[in-house]
Amino acid sequence: MPAAAKPSLWAPIGAMTAVSLISYIDRNALALLAPTILAETRMTAEQYGWVISAFSISYMAGNPFWGRWLDRSGVRSGMFAAVLFWTAASASHALLAGFIGFAIARAALGFGEGATFPGGLRTVVLTLPERLQARGAALAYSGGSLGAVLTPLVVTPVYSAFGWRAAFWFTGIIGLCWLAAWWRISSSRVELAAHPAHAHPRHPLPWSDSRLWAFMVNYSLGCLPLAFVLYQMPLYLAREFGKRQSELGWVLWIPPLGWEVGYFLWGWLLDRGVPVRRLILLAAAGTLPLMLGGSIQSFPLLLLLLFWTMFVAGGNVIVSLGYATRTFGSAHAGLLAGLGAGSWAAMVALTSPLFGRLADAAAWAAAFFNAAAIPLVGFALWFLLDGQRNRPGKGERGKGGKGSA
Repeated sequence: MPAAAKPSLWAPIGAMTAVSLISYIDRNALALLAPTILAETRMTAEQYGWVISAFSISYMAGNPFWGRWLDRSGVRSGMFAAVLFWTAASASHALLAGFIGFAIARAALGFGEGATFPGGLRTVVLTLPERLQARGAALAYSGGSLGAVLTPLVVTPVYSAFGWRAAFWFTGIIGLCWLAAWWRISSSRVELAAHPAHAHPRHPLPWSDSRLWAFMVNYSLGCLPLAFVLYQMPLYLAREFGKRQSELGWVLWIPPLGWEVGYFLWGWLLDRGVPVRRLILLAAAGTLPLMLGGSIQSFPLLLLLLFWTMFVAGGNVIVSLGYATRTFGSAHAGLLAGLGAGSWAAMVALTSPLFGRLADAAAWAAAFFNAAAIPLVGFALWFLLDGQRNRPGKGERGKGGKGSA
């Protein structure tokens, strides 16, 4: 924490870190326990892929919905409503027995969790000066990666002692604890409630601006490896390496640790003035080693590769957000965060059944190749769309302004 910053300045950011942590424990509990749940419910990996898609489609819709609501109506009540809704959806998993039930519950969870990152970014721009906002966003978003790290460590003991259903009762309890803490923390921060100065941005987002689409393309394609590692690797390690459910819980915290480190290191580089274009290129190139994942026989080496992949893809999240907020300003921070996470969710929804089908066919080499190649496509499209705006005769209106990237 910077020496000049007061502790109270960072309290709401800490609450957003906690809520993103809880959201990822909620969503990753199913991925972690997938080998056991699929065996008990007799779901196929492709059906599991459709369950992930149900979450992702609702998450895609929920992100811009909550982002606009939070921009206009305030973070305090909006986040309370969202977390209350998704906490009920998460706990309901304990009552389920088959494909349809899981799909409905995941859809409800996804819609509620759509508020997570719009709430985080909106809180950052309301409470921190611009010079700290990239690192503030990294801190607020880092709860997601930390949640992915902690899920195996906290859910596995609950599963081992009480079974997989108890794990979802546990996620409901921690959600209720956050609600109580948030209502207390947010009550002293006037800017987190509805406020005339923040309720209505002066200008709508320019949907015709190719840079807005460049942002969404890079976020959705460039960060896709995060979903591949989170959702597919428990099945891969169980089926191809013979790891038992209890064993998975003690190793699957390692890859998301790279995600956590990536948020802070890439956020620091962005705040230090490293050009966005260079960072996005580095992130796209950095996912290429994932193509070799299906041929790696060494378990420690595979974990190292997954750690590296999440380090790079997690950094791309922060870089993409920095590109968007610097281009379009902070007044739309909630909606921009929602559009980024929503576009990512749309890509996860499209690709999860495909990855599930490849898993059922044991075509893991193809799965790894596709997961590694997609970010390169994202960078190429980002480069073209960003260049469209910067060609002669285009974009002069934005030159020199606060929103220039």
